[in-house]
Amino acid sequence: MRAHDHALVGTAKEIPINTATAVYTFSPVVLPIADRVKELEVKVNFPVTGEDLPIVILSHGQGRSNHLNSLEGYTPLAEFWAAHGFVVLQPSHLSGTYYSLPSTKGQELHWQDRSRDIIRVLDGLDGIEAAVPALKGRLNKAQIAVAGHSLGAWTAAIALGAKNVSPADGSVTNLADARIKAGVILTGTGKAGDDLSEMGHRMVPFYGPDFSEMKTPVLVVCGDEDVSPHLTWRGADWHADPYHLSPGPKDLLWIKGAKHGLGGISGWDTQETQDESPQRLAAVQRLTTAYLRSALYAGDKSWEEATKALAQHAELGSVESKK
Repeated sequence: MRAHDHALVGTAKEIPINTATAVYTFSPVVLPIADRVKELEVKVNFPVTGEDLPIVILSHGQGRSNHLNSLEGYTPLAEFWAAHGFVVLQPSHLSGTYYSLPSTKGQELHWQDRSRDIIRVLDGLDGIEAAVPALKGRLNKAQIAVAGHSLGAWTAAIALGAKNVSPADGSVTNLADARIKAGVILTGTGKAGDDLSEMGHRMVPFYGPDFSEMKTPVLVVCGDEDVSPHLTWRGADWHADPYHLSPGPKDLLWIKGAKHGLGGISGWDTQETQDESPQRLAAVQRLTTAYLRSALYAGDKSWEEATKALAQHAELGSVESKK
């Protein structure tokens, strides 16, 4: 973990955060899965010190990169969360350029297998712990969150209780897992049907979201300039649908000036990030960490303190909540 903040984090430094510690990264842990075309590879990030550590499973997005759509991506989030008290597990999904595997009709982008990867990681926690000597006996397997960005946000949403109703045949995919106590949806996807653009219908023909039973506490993070015409004719508000269309408790965080990359969460200085900003990234890092700490550490007040600080800095963003 870096010993100090980037010089350009600006007022994001006013959002309080617990003291960071150094981070170990162990990669890959390989989980043999009988019904998967490839073994499941997982990167493990965790703090050097601390016991009874909550777990966050982080699902990568798709994008156009050669490496970020795998366990190699999202270092700015994974390392930060680990430095502030979490074991962060990053599976490589079959959809990534990392594998460049063909997909079948109805399973474009290996979307269903992506969500099954979350369950596979949960089922494999004992094996992951055994494979990483410095982690032995330090996991809190009762406190688990799932996070995801972009396509990974939909992956996470399904594990958090959202359902997919196939536009083709009406079949329902429901992979909610009660072991998951909280979630973070980063620039997620909204309503389908007439809300999708023509290209969106071609890109995600399988997509038919139903958020009405996503009851798990979730923080939905959106950029107020995240316009995605390749998927929807709507504006940035489309990405907030997982908040508005699901029951509480939910929190909605708008990041000021952010596009789909939220300041650079997928990797350091990447071309995919159209809104590169150390300040914006630092705000996302700190606020998501605060949310996760309050969701997974009993009695923790980090989210309350962070949102109070954010209210004094409208240039960073805003939060709304529902019970």
